[in-house]
Amino acid sequence: MADRSDSGNPWTTEGDPMTDLARVTDLARAPSRSFPRGMWRRPRVLIDQVARSSPARVALIVFALVTLVFTLLLSLPIAARDGRATPLDDSFFTAVSAVTVTGLVTVNTAEHWSFFGQVVILLGIQIGGLGIVTIASLLARAVTRQLGVRNKLLAQQGISTGRLGEVGSLLRIVVLTTLSIELALAAFLVPSFIIADRSWLQGLWHGVFYAVSAFNNAGFVSHPDGLAGFVGNGWILVPIMVGVFIGSLGFPVFMVLMSAKFEVRKWSVHAKLTLLVTTVLLVIGGILWAALEWSNTSTIGDMPLGEKLFNALFASTMMRSGGFSLVDPSSSEPITLLATDALMFAGGGSASTAGGIKVTTVAVLFLAIIAEARGDTDVRVFGRTIPQGALRVAISVLFLAATLILVATGLIMAVTREPLDRILFEVISAFATCGLSVGLSEELPPSGKYILALLMFAGRVGPISLASALAVRQRRQLYRYPNESPILG
Repeated sequence: MADRSDSGNPWTTEGDPMTDLARVTDLARAPSRSFPRGMWRRPRVLIDQVARSSPARVALIVFALVTLVFTLLLSLPIAARDGRATPLDDSFFTAVSAVTVTGLVTVNTAEHWSFFGQVVILLGIQIGGLGIVTIASLLARAVTRQLGVRNKLLAQQGISTGRLGEVGSLLRIVVLTTLSIELALAAFLVPSFIIADRSWLQGLWHGVFYAVSAFNNAGFVSHPDGLAGFVGNGWILVPIMVGVFIGSLGFPVFMVLMSAKFEVRKWSVHAKLTLLVTTVLLVIGGILWAALEWSNTSTIGDMPLGEKLFNALFASTMMRSGGFSLVDPSSSEPITLLATDALMFAGGGSASTAGGIKVTTVAVLFLAIIAEARGDTDVRVFGRTIPQGALRVAISVLFLAATLILVATGLIMAVTREPLDRILFEVISAFATCGLSVGLSEELPPSGKYILALLMFAGRVGPISLASALAVRQRRQLYRYPNESPILG
């Protein structure tokens, strides 16, 4: 007779029946201590290992899965006004554009998508703006009442805070700030749209839609002609401008402003650089756009002085990530498109709803050039020294961004015969998740749409993932080789 203590079979009929019954009861009450224990623990251990080794990879996977879910939703016949299933290339493109808060479209949002489809797009914008990883971390915090190291690393990947200890506070700021600002924008926009649309229901929907789209720098519009029908209506355009500008600053800046208020000496270097460079680019962009388009009758050439200046300010606010437009970008001068390319590439603040390589990356690279021109060994600003590691990350992000744009431009040129300036504008807008368009996205074949969609996805998670991976992975070198510099320049 086999020894029951060695067999491990709880269902044996030998021995005391009461003992066997007790063992079966224990098995039912505590399944985790029986046979299935290893089965349940293995996936969790695997997830923990992947999350600890590469938070960026986890963020990439989560964004991809959510994008696929929204693609399936937009492919449903109920999502289209005509009740027919939308082609996969258009559904995938729109889903990626919404989740990455870009705003590029291949079909007219108001005319093609039903109310259900527009709700799906709005939900994608909101989730993409908050960040998939941020939401996942908040759910984990709600369940466990605390953030472990794994969840903090994941949250850090999504919102790019500098220290793990700040993640808990920053997560609360992400949600509270987002909802508060969107509600405030909606409070201004809803009455204005009710008056403009002469309908309570339509005004309510358009007000909420534009409030979410503006703060998340998405650029999606719920009117067939976009905002062109509201030119001169400051009650609608000004709140949208303010929402885009605030959304482009980034949540770490919000945290600093909420804690230090207007005591500038207590602001972090990141907050100072973000606010300074954002303001400078806003002013320079407005002056440059106005100067280049001042006599263009296809845009603002025939407008009075006040409208010209307002259009210039509006365009400068949107060029770095907003994606809304009052004039057709395809009607702009070629040199204006080139200037817009540069501003879109710069983008907005880190850990914000804006895209691009981020204004702090531009600032660090500019400061490094100034330090090199002066012969300084360190890069300094606001009484602080920028670490060499930050400079290496900035260079890596710049190089990756330029490479992605170069490759995507070449691929688009291979599938279409459009001129380079149109292709480059659309490609940079896709990478920078800006959303301004010269109409090329709608004209591309399916292969071109997939290329731009993948570029939007890479632009949203690529530089962030690279920066996070370089920041998290640090090795301590026990020795150094002798210095020897190659000839540069």
